[in-house]
Amino acid sequence: MIHKSSEVLTEKIGAGTNIWQFCVILEDATIGENCNINCSVLIENDVVIGDNVTVKSGVQLWDGMRVEDDVFIGPNATFTNDLIPRSKKYPEFFNTTIIEKGASIGANSTILGGHKIGRYSLIGAGSVITKSTPPFSLWYGNPAVQQGYVTKNGTILDMKLTDNKTGIKYIIKFGELQQI
Repeated sequence: MIHKSSEVLTEKIGAGTNIWQFCVILEDATIGENCNINCSVLIENDVVIGDNVTVKSGVQLWDGMRVEDDVFIGPNATFTNDLIPRSKKYPEFFNTTIIEKGASIGANSTILGGHKIGRYSLIGAGSVITKSTPPFSLWYGNPAVQQGYVTKNGTILDMKLTDNKTGIKYIIKFGELQQI
């Protein structure tokens, strides 16, 4: 479903994807299956979005964005792709920003270009990310710092990889978070 008020120039949109009111999507963008692109979203040309991605209202995805499967991008999250912007002066290339599988970006967060948000990481609302984040990590603040870890299903763990509500402990082994 593409809302009639949106200007969608790409044909590379997967089955089951919904694009709501007042979106602009440029011709070379790629959007996967079962995505939900909320109202007032801009997606530039050199953007690749995986399957099952939610992009909430007021988000702009600039050239160089790579969004893997199962990602959530909260309302008004901001991404940059040029670290030294000047009017009418364009860099030789735009920084690539990668949001890995299952990551969640909180509302009003700012992600500086050229960084990678690790798999299943959680970026708290209003955070400013100035460096790449490892998988399963919880970040918030300005500038954001790692505050803990998070499981695939969204359970928050402290810096010792412990769920303070249940006492269950985890380890990171072979790049995966595992309960011990």
